[in-house]
Amino acid sequence: MTVEAEDLPSPATDWAAHAGIPLIRTVAGALLALEARTDLGSFTLPYPPEAQRALDRVVLACLLKGALPPASLVELLAWCREFPLIDWPVDWPADAVGPDDRLLDPDSGRPTELCHEWAERVGDSALVFRDREIIRAALRLCREYGEPEAYTAFRGLLVNRPVLTAAESFQVLNDMVLAPVHELIRRIYLPVPDSYLRHGEFVACSRCLTLLTPVRGGEWWCERDRCRSQGPPPVGRRLLRDDEGEVFQLERPVRQFVTGPGRAEAALEAELSALGLQVRMWPGYDAYDLLVTFPDGWRWAIDVKDWAHPVFLGRSAHQLPHEPPYDEAFWVVPDHRIAARQGYVSTYERNRPPHARGLPLLTHTQLVSQARRRLRTSRKASHA
Repeated sequence: MTVEAEDLPSPATDWAAHAGIPLIRTVAGALLALEARTDLGSFTLPYPPEAQRALDRVVLACLLKGALPPASLVELLAWCREFPLIDWPVDWPADAVGPDDRLLDPDSGRPTELCHEWAERVGDSALVFRDREIIRAALRLCREYGEPEAYTAFRGLLVNRPVLTAAESFQVLNDMVLAPVHELIRRIYLPVPDSYLRHGEFVACSRCLTLLTPVRGGEWWCERDRCRSQGPPPVGRRLLRDDEGEVFQLERPVRQFVTGPGRAEAALEAELSALGLQVRMWPGYDAYDLLVTFPDGWRWAIDVKDWAHPVFLGRSAHQLPHEPPYDEAFWVVPDHRIAARQGYVSTYERNRPPHARGLPLLTHTQLVSQARRRLRTSRKASHA
């Protein structure tokens, strides 16, 4: 994840003119606003304004199609949870929705990662998204202090410690390496609501490190698509509220668009380093995610893009900054994204703007395989 201006979605006249696109963005945005306020299943009249607006637009769309509309917000939430978008009475432009796309997870009732992308990755190209606003603020503060290691430590904190106990928060806020971003940290680590509690404890996923949500039957649900694709979430840290006091978690946009991709970046860094390659994370104040140097001096620049929707990814495609310098550049998507959506790469390529036609999109596995081949050639050349 980089924070260049070009990383914002490019204007999409064909999409913007299509009634289904602003409709679904309105619904997705309302779901996120509702989740931030209270339990999604507890609403009565009068509805919050954004929820009423979403319901009104869906009702109108149904009436125009001669379909039976949802009678209430509760019924609309049931639609979002039970019905894939492809089954809604809405005409979609090409590539807009997949056969299993839902805005609410059927098991937990919480907004899906795709819902977050619809709400936060579609719209005015001048929009400053929350996650990028935070990262840009951190970059500015660390540059003003002249502390590149502070930025690296900050990114590492977001990736590796999305949950903090009260004692851990105190330690972080007294870590002088992180001094330039202490106030920012206070603002983005929020108290965890009781909806995450079961029997007086919070439980973290040992794979992605975020807190698990209790669901029916005593099961746990992980918010990360990548984690759920590997099966039931493995239980990690257990935090008794009576012992730990207040527990803090990164706000959802940061977990969604920084922590999640960061876990994928860290996994790729570990695998490339294990091959014997020199890997530098977030070089040049996060010009891109990884700078990989081969024995013969050849350098790769890599950006990891853990996005659910390939259209959003394609429309955001741009060439990587040329500082620090490199010889080849790649975008990399985790394998589970390709497995979850048929035609992911071809959809990305169809929606990629002309100025980014030369930017290849590889899976994690493809990138590592290509690195192995390049490494063999590099070692031969360095010993010639």
